[in-house]
Amino acid sequence: MVQRQLPNPAELLELMKFKKPELNGRRRRLQGALTINDLRTIAKRRTPKAAFDYTDGSAEGEISLTRARQAFEDVEFHPGILRPAPDVDTSVEILGGPSALPFGIAPTGFTRLMQTEGEIAGAGAAAAAGIPFTLSTLGTTSIEGVKAATLREPQGSVPPRNWFQLYVMRDREISYELTRRAAAAGFDTLHFTVDTPVAGARLRDKRNGFSIPPQLTLNTIINAIPRPWWWFDFLTTPTLEFASLSTTGGTVGELLDAAMDPTISYEDLAIIRDLWPGKIVIKGVQNVEDAVRLRDEGVDGIVLSNHGGRQLDRAPIPFHLLPSVRRAVGDEFTVMIDTGIMNGADIVASVALGADFTLIGRAYLYGLMAGGREGVDRAIEILRSEIERTMRLLGVASLAELEPSHVTQLQRLTPVARVAADVASR
Repeated sequence: MVQRQLPNPAELLELMKFKKPELNGRRRRLQGALTINDLRTIAKRRTPKAAFDYTDGSAEGEISLTRARQAFEDVEFHPGILRPAPDVDTSVEILGGPSALPFGIAPTGFTRLMQTEGEIAGAGAAAAAGIPFTLSTLGTTSIEGVKAATLREPQGSVPPRNWFQLYVMRDREISYELTRRAAAAGFDTLHFTVDTPVAGARLRDKRNGFSIPPQLTLNTIINAIPRPWWWFDFLTTPTLEFASLSTTGGTVGELLDAAMDPTISYEDLAIIRDLWPGKIVIKGVQNVEDAVRLRDEGVDGIVLSNHGGRQLDRAPIPFHLLPSVRRAVGDEFTVMIDTGIMNGADIVASVALGADFTLIGRAYLYGLMAGGREGVDRAIEILRSEIERTMRLLGVASLAELEPSHVTQLQRLTPVARVAADVASR
């Protein structure tokens, strides 16, 4: 027989602790976001369809992006047991400098279109977190503006770092001048981008009638009605433009077309290397042979990337390519990876299979659209906590302890063949 009694108010008060309500709507939304996908949901709700789809979408049938995310989901971890890791070290040395985390912010174009704080929010959040921020040639904040935003952040234990992503323009002198400006501003690494000889077919944008700058149509007005805050920010802040290219003349459309050039070659790489005093990495490598040649050419590293699935649909998946590239180029050559990263576990798996560093694009932009600078801070914090938790559960205390033996790549739940050299080479 269950013995019952009247509840004791004092005991109830001990058991029931009421959380203080958060009156700030933005902060409340962001606190409720526990994953990058949660930030994406908020971003979709708060951003006009054309701007959201420009960020969220990729080329043609969007097969490359779907496969890239599937590749990370099809990871099987192999944790060690009875290996205490109460404290984990997530720091890494990359391209001659430190980063507090094994990821940085990737270059993205038109960033102020997504949310008006744009690159200023990204650069500031990256500096505060002690990770690199990469500015795109097609960025909407200038090289000098990003540098100033970085310097405004309090200096932590890891100094802020800025990287610059370069498109080789049809008018080569524009690219040369951008290279000189980035060097003069103290950017320490150049991302020489090689996967955009022509623009990919981004069908969501075409279906939305998307243009830069945005043009008002009946559909955009209807879509904007429940999102007045976005239009208020857009209409009451400086004009959207390619800030680093604003002195070169031409319309936005003309400048975008000029950024794509199918004649780019190793000769262009040689010229840029002569101009650039810092580290140079080649972004957009998609096969083993090119990775080996670039290593032999003496560049400082590569980024395995299919441009977030935004160029050639059905392109190789960087995460699938990673182990064979690492075997081919050896342990001393810097290999980075992007495309499809949505969780800190994706980053841990990449490091385990040989990546020295990773870059996040959409994951950061979802945070930006969800809540400006605070949203970017939240995206970084989500990924940080996922990385730390995954490392503890694997039984590793530092990134250096991660090995291929911690990960099996599955493909549609079928193991990808992997030779024993994967383990022996690490």
